[in-house]
Amino acid sequence: MTPLNPLNPEDVDMSAPLGAGVTLPNPVSTASGCAGYGRELHRFTPLHELGTITTKTVMPYVRSGRATPRMAETPSGMLNSIGLQGSGIDHFVEHELPWLAERGARVLVSVAGERTEEFAEAAARLTGQPGVVGIEANISCPNVANRGLVFACDAEASFEVVEAVRTAADPALPVYAKLTPDVTRITDIAAACTEAGADGLSMINTVLGMAIDTDTMRPALAGVTGGLSGPAIRPVAVRCVFQVHGAMLAGAVRQVPLLGMGGIASGRDALEFVLAGASGVAVGTALFNDPSAPLRIRDDLRAALAARGIGAFEDAVGLAHRTL
Repeated sequence: MTPLNPLNPEDVDMSAPLGAGVTLPNPVSTASGCAGYGRELHRFTPLHELGTITTKTVMPYVRSGRATPRMAETPSGMLNSIGLQGSGIDHFVEHELPWLAERGARVLVSVAGERTEEFAEAAARLTGQPGVVGIEANISCPNVANRGLVFACDAEASFEVVEAVRTAADPALPVYAKLTPDVTRITDIAAACTEAGADGLSMINTVLGMAIDTDTMRPALAGVTGGLSGPAIRPVAVRCVFQVHGAMLAGAVRQVPLLGMGGIASGRDALEFVLAGASGVAVGTALFNDPSAPLRIRDDLRAALAARGIGAFEDAVGLAHRTL
């Protein structure tokens, strides 16, 4: 449809809600795990120009991760099986956060643990830390207290983690829960997380997949299975965002901002998520090929909104639901 009143892109208000009263200058973030703690990305992209930088997931302790090989290419995407390698929350707070704060970055810190109390421990350490604008609970990892069940695959386990993080975290910091698509009804998990106090939802984490090396005739990853990301999963991610936003409109899930992610490589990709109901977008796998992608996508999204006569980013959120 040709817009009646296209706008100058510079006239589009790109501010976006993060939740808990926090507003960002634009809706584009990085996805956890794809830009580390920002040091490598800083060489290509001024971090303060991003809506937020979402960090690699931080746990309360040092973790070595999985054996190699950890990554494998797939058609329209990639598999990873890193295993949440990291130096722990103390090192992150003492060495990484000050560096990020000095560069004016707005930091959404991804935290995780093998038990509920470990999520809360990591979240509590972020109180009063410079540059932190929110916490993302990566509940898409195994719960060792429940024989390896992924937290986000169970509504009760999701509720317990989010409630613990929300209780332990600084009340001024919005808490997001990162959901997996590998469930039967993602709206049930979304409802449990928002009921537990989540201020927003990150959607989606990678899709569980596998590749086999036909030369060695063995799994391509040492961990056998891994997380599939990239353009291949975008339709799945858009579907999940659309379903949860629809459930919010219907009153089945409390209304909170959705941070959409999964294969975003262009402004049009980002707009698709926004129309489905995302109040922000995160760029992940595209960074491996183009570290300047987040700002390019921000500018392309602004131009796409202007071309459609939409003067404020927030006015585009969920527009695809209008005719249903």
